[in-house]
Amino acid sequence: MERERQRVDEIPIEALTEDAFRAFGRVLGTPLPKDAGALAFSHPGSDFWHAHDFDPGEGGETEVLWVNYRDASLRLRALEAHWLTEQAIVPLGGREIVHVVCPTRDDGSRLPDLARLRCFRVGSGMGVCMRPGCWHASFVLGGETTCLMLTRRSTTRDLVAHLRGDSVAVETGIVSMASLVQAEWLLAV
Repeated sequence: MERERQRVDEIPIEALTEDAFRAFGRVLGTPLPKDAGALAFSHPGSDFWHAHDFDPGEGGETEVLWVNYRDASLRLRALEAHWLTEQAIVPLGGREIVHVVCPTRDDGSRLPDLARLRCFRVGSGMGVCMRPGCWHASFVLGGETTCLMLTRRSTTRDLVAHLRGDSVAVETGIVSMASLVQAEWLLAV
């Protein structure tokens, strides 16, 4: 008896631009603004400028995490979303990540809207800050990549407890792609 072939959907990996990412959040790592009214300062020793006011959600505390990404499979098997907080990811050490993002459906189901799923190459020195409810997954192209992450302290604790099997996640949703569609999702380099 011949096995039925599973459909394979390819997701193109796009260049990260402010316009392309706007529906999911903000791009970080944009150049020093030239506008005289910008909150910025430049002198021979350094430049600094305001990029974004991170929002951990009402009553939340911002947390800085280090994350080591290693999944080079480029097979999208699951997505996660955080309901209460933004989440920022910035690759470090000259490496890049491939970041999949997808908004939540507008029907109140708290499921990803797969018709609007996108995938971006996020280079070192750049980053993304996702809105609450943005489904996401991260992959690497050039080996393990360490990232700086900004998130909400309680969301991290909630997720770790869930992943260890101690409790059900409340601040985070995790969904298997196989539970949503009968297809294999591959990121197309």
